[in-house]
Amino acid sequence: MPRRDANPDQPAKAAAQDDIPAAELEVLASLWRRGRGTVREVREDIAAFRPMTHGAAMALFRRLERKGLIERTSEKVGKAHVYRPTRGPEPTYRRIMRETCRRVFGGSGVRMVASLLESTPPSPSEIEELQRLLDDVRRRRQGEG
Repeated sequence: MPRRDANPDQPAKAAAQDDIPAAELEVLASLWRRGRGTVREVREDIAAFRPMTHGAAMALFRRLERKGLIERTSEKVGKAHVYRPTRGPEPTYRRIMRETCRRVFGGSGVRMVASLLESTPPSPSEIEELQRLLDDVRRRRQGEG
C-alpha cells in the first residue's frame, strides 16, 4: 500500500502515527495490553504469530520511538530497558475500524459487527455489555432528534 503524503501543516510524528505497519502495530498492541515491557517480553508476547530476532524487534522499537508512539522509561529489568506506549489505543482502534468498515464492508457497520459476532461469538456477559452500548447509542440518537 503506498504511503500517503503527509499534510505539510501536520507534524511528522502525527503523520507517522496514522500509518503504522502491521509489525509495528503488533508491538504497540502488546505494549498497550501490558502497559509497559522490555523488547524480550514483547517478543515473547507476539512470537506465536510474529516470530522475530532480537535485532528485528529492536529495529521496530526504534521506529516506534522515532514516531513518538513509545518511549523508553528510566526503569530497567536487569540490563534491559523498559518501554511504554505514549498514548492509549483508542484512536488507532477507531481508525482501523473506520478503514476496515469502509474498505471491506462497503461502509456498513452493521455488516461488519454481524461478521465479527458470527466469527467470534460473544459470551453472555459480553452480550449484556453490547446491549448497554446499543441502549446508549439509541438514547444519544433520541436526544439529538
